[in-house]
Amino acid sequence: MSAIRPVQAKELFNGTDLDNWRTRDGSAAGWTVEDGIMTVKKGTGDVVTQETFRDVQIHLEFRLPDMPEATGQAKGNSGVYIQGRYEIQVLDSYGFNIPGKGDCGGVYDVHAPLLNACKPAMEWQSYDIVFRAPRFDQAGHEIQDHARITLIQNGIVIQNNVQVTGPTGGAMDYKLNDPGPLLLQDHGDLVSYRNIWAIELPPIGSDTYEPR
Repeated sequence: MSAIRPVQAKELFNGTDLDNWRTRDGSAAGWTVEDGIMTVKKGTGDVVTQETFRDVQIHLEFRLPDMPEATGQAKGNSGVYIQGRYEIQVLDSYGFNIPGKGDCGGVYDVHAPLLNACKPAMEWQSYDIVFRAPRFDQAGHEIQDHARITLIQNGIVIQNNVQVTGPTGGAMDYKLNDPGPLLLQDHGDLVSYRNIWAIELPPIGSDTYEPR
């Protein structure tokens, strides 16, 4: 069952078309859309939201193709890039006892997931991501705190407020003080996505409250 989108969330994929999405170079997105599902169309490139974010909570669901003869990075590969810069790996890593930095749920090549929360290929899975953008000084030059990611996969915390000191491989840019889009990767495998939404988070909570 897919998660219900909260009223304050911004729908990023309407289940009907990809009018809200573009390729990295701004061209029309070429993935297929059917029955509320968007699926990689090999060779058409990554897709990117027109919205950009700083601090954000993101929900999405993904389904990996069944590729029993494939191994490693060739088995249902895609990726979710927060701000177009920080990749969370999407891969068929079902059943691995000790997942690594390149497995499903890893912050690619930086942080391995705490444990393996994967379901088998062809089952829908969910990512709930909380992202805190890097903090800079008032001049916008020096980083005061690096990006941080918390990731819940299928209801289980697998990245717990981990620090990411810079963009991962394949990032769109290195403009770390600018907001950035959500990017979904075309790695040549028929990975599908649905129910994608985001909630923009304020940089800090209020120090006052409304009397009741």
